[in-house]
Amino acid sequence: MRRKNATRQSGFFFVHTSVQATFAINYIHLGYLLAIFRAILIIIIMTFMVLAYLLTTVFIKNTDERAFWLRRTFCKICLVILNMKYEIEGQPASTPALYVCNHRSFSDPVLLSKYLNAFVVAKAEVANMPVINKGASITGIIYVKRENSDSRKATRQALVDNLKKGRNILVYPEGTTNDQKYVMPYKHGTFNEAANNNFPIVPITMEYRHARDIWKDRGMISQFFRQCSKWRTDIKLKIGTAQTWENGESGRINAMSWTNQTIYDMHSGWESVFDDTLKPPTLSQT
Repeated sequence: MRRKNATRQSGFFFVHTSVQATFAINYIHLGYLLAIFRAILIIIIMTFMVLAYLLTTVFIKNTDERAFWLRRTFCKICLVILNMKYEIEGQPASTPALYVCNHRSFSDPVLLSKYLNAFVVAKAEVANMPVINKGASITGIIYVKRENSDSRKATRQALVDNLKKGRNILVYPEGTTNDQKYVMPYKHGTFNEAANNNFPIVPITMEYRHARDIWKDRGMISQFFRQCSKWRTDIKLKIGTAQTWENGESGRINAMSWTNQTIYDMHSGWESVFDDTLKPPTLSQT
């Protein structure tokens, strides 16, 4: 009798485990189908909008305002397609400024561009992405090869020139995406240029709730499927206040410290990917 009961229990366990495994596999498959659907829809909309914009430039002059409208509209559509739910605090400065933001994923600019009209400093590889590269060039981008000193110098000059023309600039000064809770050291060059030219600096913090939203050590397509196969993405965004600094290092440390404290505040009680008991490090000037 005991042997029969044991056999029944083991059989039930096997069936239960098989059902769970089948459900998990089907869930994963549905997630990938969702990501594929989203990608196709975004590509179609992006292609249509870029082509329509280029055709209308025959009759309507291309301006920054018109280009930023195109970007904002596209980003608003993407936020709906990707089901990105977000909380936002603060607003952009009333005068042109240098915006510096921590970097978590390829989707960071999607939300930020809904609220901020700015030329974005991006890695040179974006120029090789079909359709995306055209949309980026229309709506304002400054490419940089981070491993090339001449490219970095040219980028800093372009940053200065565009700020003097009254444009906002958005920089991700970590230089890459970061999967640790607190920011990696911000690069010095951007902050030195801001201090030398008396440009105001506005820090920004953007945080995600789920581990799959953090992009690290994988290609963009792989990250898109990892992130966008989920039904929903939860984000918190905070825009700080503009400040000018006589010393670039002071501005850099201030931006990092403000961002780290904001990261700590955002994740406290959020039940997110990061340990909310891990407090921000104390930073000092180098």
